[in-house]
Amino acid sequence: MDPVLGGNASVDPEGTTVATCGRVVADVGVETALAELPRPTVAWSEDGGRLAAGGSAATVTATGSDRFESIQAAGEALFAERSVDGTLPPAARPRLFGGFAFHEGDNANGDSPWRGFPEAQFFLPAILLVRPPDAGETWLTATATGPDAHSRARGRLDRWAERLAACEPLTVAERPGIRSRTVTPDEAGWRDQVEAAVERIRSGSLRKVVLAQARTVELNEPVSIPSAYARLTGTYPDCFRFLVAPAGGGQFFGATPERLVTRDGRSVRTEALAGSTGRGDTPTEDEWLARQLQDSEKDGHEHDLVVEAIKDQLDPYATAISTGDRTVRRLATVQHLQTPITADLAEDDHVLSLVEALHPTPAVGGLPPDEALKTIQETEAFERGWYASPVGWFDAAGDGTFTVGIRSAVASGDRATLFAGNGIVADSDPAREWDEVQLKYRPILDTLEV
Repeated sequence: MDPVLGGNASVDPEGTTVATCGRVVADVGVETALAELPRPTVAWSEDGGRLAAGGSAATVTATGSDRFESIQAAGEALFAERSVDGTLPPAARPRLFGGFAFHEGDNANGDSPWRGFPEAQFFLPAILLVRPPDAGETWLTATATGPDAHSRARGRLDRWAERLAACEPLTVAERPGIRSRTVTPDEAGWRDQVEAAVERIRSGSLRKVVLAQARTVELNEPVSIPSAYARLTGTYPDCFRFLVAPAGGGQFFGATPERLVTRDGRSVRTEALAGSTGRGDTPTEDEWLARQLQDSEKDGHEHDLVVEAIKDQLDPYATAISTGDRTVRRLATVQHLQTPITADLAEDDHVLSLVEALHPTPAVGGLPPDEALKTIQETEAFERGWYASPVGWFDAAGDGTFTVGIRSAVASGDRATLFAGNGIVADSDPAREWDEVQLKYRPILDTLEV
């Protein structure tokens, strides 16, 4: 077994060799691989590229107020002694995958759906199957650590290449169906929470706060996560699809439209995604709803708050920040206002430095950030866990991509807990906010309901 790095997110003081090798293989499909790979398991779909990963060559875990810095330091130490097959394309090279809890101090235990998800945890996959964005060759890589890492990685690659080649393509299972559901808070409780938040905003202590709900569903049978992931891929091809399943506990998955940040060298991409409405039953109704969204003073105000806050958060790191045109982003069940934001870094800041600076964005937290987080913790009667948190990857160069883990659920066996939220501002109407939140459950509900 490869060494597991835990607790304080440190590595062996004598150094840990990381060896990665790979080869081109037939494309067995991400979902087929997911059904075979051992936990911890990761799936990721970004800008047309897709991957599935399983097993852990190393795991880094951190807690406390310095969890972002601790994960970065542990990753840098882990990658310090590495040997990578030079024929591997960039998409197939070693990366750490994982995420963070929304709140510092979130350590789930007992019967929490977030059991097994610490404040911060990342895996260096033992096996990685990658189909690059250009839909070119599919690569299988194996990684091992320790003094005999090279030979163990080669042996692992041979075994898994043979195993995956023998797999039958995944047959997507029927949806499990829902036998009961419970929402926290219920509609009356939601109204009270929104009204209390609006009162705080009008009193001047808040400008915006994002309140969320949790919907727990009991299923008729255990959910097949590979099948649910396949359905999300079919319905939300333009979203980030993700799965993080630690060694124990539930499986966190979703299809999020929101990029938190991408760092590629000194180039940074992010976006503001705030303000929403439904989809129309006809093209005419759809266009009407989009125009209403664009003309909405409430939604426009909420969106402007997010744009300005992201620019302020990036400003200490950037020599230049640019915003693109505001557009309407259309998804299967909802439409959003969206503004792309790019920046040029002044220094070679690690992507995790940017993640820490940007989390939580006003689109999932609020403004001012500290007052919004205080309001959320005082108001919400459930654990956010990794919901609305940074989920993604980083590599040895400090590059990476992180999404905001919304339109998501954590599932275990025949139970799943879904999450959705909405931004509350001074003129928010509780009934309208309730209706908008229900739309945001649809991506996951549609993978579960018969």
